[in-house]
Amino acid sequence: MGQIGIYSYQRMKSTPILDRVHTPADVRNLSPKELPALSKEIRTRIVEVVSRNGGHLASNLGVVELTIALHRVFETPFDKIVWDVGHQCYAHKLLTGRAGDFDGLRRKDGLSGFPKRSESVHDSFDTGHSSTSISAALGLLAAERICGGKGHAVAVIGDGALTGGMAYEGLAHAGQLGLPLVIILNDNKMSIGPNVGALSQHLSRLSMKGRYQSFRRGVDRFLRRIPFAGSFLYEAVQRLKRGVKAVFYHENFFVDLGFEYVGPIDGHNLPLLEQVIRDAKNLNHPVVVHVNTRKGKGYEFAEDDPSFFHGVTPFSISDGKVERSGAASFTEAFGKAVLSLAGEDERVVAVCAAMEKGTGLSAFRKAFPSRFFDVGIAEQHALTFSAGLAARGLRPIVAVYSTFSQRAVDQIVHDIAIQDLPVTIALDRSGFVPDDGETHQGLFDISLFRAIPNLTLLAPASGVEMESMLRWSVASGRPCVIRYPKTACPPETEAFSSKIEEGRGCLIRNSGAPVLLAFIGSLYPQTVEAADLLAAEGLAVDVYNLRFIKPVDENGLATLLSRYELVVVLEEGSSRGGFGEYLAAYASRIGLSARILAKGVPDLYPPHASREELLDLMELDGQGIASAVSQAYRNRAHLSLVLPTSP
Repeated sequence: MGQIGIYSYQRMKSTPILDRVHTPADVRNLSPKELPALSKEIRTRIVEVVSRNGGHLASNLGVVELTIALHRVFETPFDKIVWDVGHQCYAHKLLTGRAGDFDGLRRKDGLSGFPKRSESVHDSFDTGHSSTSISAALGLLAAERICGGKGHAVAVIGDGALTGGMAYEGLAHAGQLGLPLVIILNDNKMSIGPNVGALSQHLSRLSMKGRYQSFRRGVDRFLRRIPFAGSFLYEAVQRLKRGVKAVFYHENFFVDLGFEYVGPIDGHNLPLLEQVIRDAKNLNHPVVVHVNTRKGKGYEFAEDDPSFFHGVTPFSISDGKVERSGAASFTEAFGKAVLSLAGEDERVVAVCAAMEKGTGLSAFRKAFPSRFFDVGIAEQHALTFSAGLAARGLRPIVAVYSTFSQRAVDQIVHDIAIQDLPVTIALDRSGFVPDDGETHQGLFDISLFRAIPNLTLLAPASGVEMESMLRWSVASGRPCVIRYPKTACPPETEAFSSKIEEGRGCLIRNSGAPVLLAFIGSLYPQTVEAADLLAAEGLAVDVYNLRFIKPVDENGLATLLSRYELVVVLEEGSSRGGFGEYLAAYASRIGLSARILAKGVPDLYPPHASREELLDLMELDGQGIASAVSQAYRNRAHLSLVLPTSP
């Protein structure tokens, strides 16, 4: 199988070919005989770095030969390559002058794990969410033609990303425009978990019908060798090809949209890949090249379990095992709670968008397969589908990452909140998301969803609160959002077990101090640390767990706030439109004397770094909070509302 490193994981003693590749031009200058060794070196480098830094492993190992072929045929940055989702761009980075910086992949101030225009001229478009590549590449190509250029555009999209509706919008428009867009359909039967749905089945049927493609390539080669008349005959036979297609299979979605369809071809056969992609480039017509690849190719453990090795924390190369922390994560607490709730209430169903493992729903799927729905990478459909379930009397719980919920704001408003349907939306990875960068930060859900009528927002501070809030949400019979971070749950306190009361939080520390630190869910450990630091300085503070971001018992809140000289709101989310701004406006409206310090994330997109590094960078760690509170208390006489600026 040519596996990497399972039995002898050593670099080649001779000078690596990868060390001679500084630009894509160097890739084009390599001899065909050198390419298999280059593929092996790329896989070795990717496995080594991801084993230390974590990252997306299986998807990157699967596209090594495809990436090499693309750079041998197309000439970036003159030609544009758009990687859908972008998590499979590691080989692309190694071949475009970034091999020397690759050890810093996904680390603070190092290379991003996704394409970044600011990082390299060879990255034509920033991507981090799925199903965008076709639209972006088509836009780049249309602009190229308007500007008088002759460059090409390529969209590399996986079969999993084709479950997203935006991909179909791009396909329809591309067929209409007729521009020579090349779409590489990377078919590995996977998105993150095994693909689901009719499209996956359709691609599988196409994959079984390779006889036509073998026939057509043979005819093409034959016609091109005919002296003088070859070009004429080649053009004349195009109509015949369509008839041959009809004989071998009766349907092809891409052909119906106006694309030439080529494939399926072996995505690990470099000579064939290069030949077919070069032919596609020269067609001067919209074309889909259907490529079959194997996710995790070349590393046995990733091949055997590509879902686990899709996005992985640091691991041991020799046995594929990852280091696990002792404390349960909020995701695990959610998965356990929803499983327990479903055992008590037959109305409870679970929905996710290709994130079964990532959202902690694997145990639910095994226990209640008929009540579990993975809709593929289609967040909009997931929310409206859940609205339909709720309208019929069920209690759907939709697990989705905060950053991906942004794609379904209209569905939450139009299909859920307006109808006041009992859908619980579990927003995993709210707040800072480690290592993945700007596109994956979950910082905007509070600002986005606080303005929506009928929608309740909650934020648990612990695993116990997670279960209590989930039960409260389902019992409430109304649309609710529960936001929680990608981190371990803190140790429990007695206050976390207190009853959930609508619109009210709970005091964690209550000593009659002049300062109140009011935190939202995930910042409990940092808030307590800050309180201890301030106490050591001689400034006593109380600590309040808000629990509810919306609605708020404003009368009860006013009574609480009136006891303090300074109230500090701490939220792991955007300050603009956040809870702190709301509280400051409310305090001003009712004439409260308490000064308000709203401390959240400034008006920017935080870079990729660990969660701890991001908390420190945004001064939301214990020390940063304590320093800000100390300064604000000294200047409280002149304080009306303070929002954080860019660090």
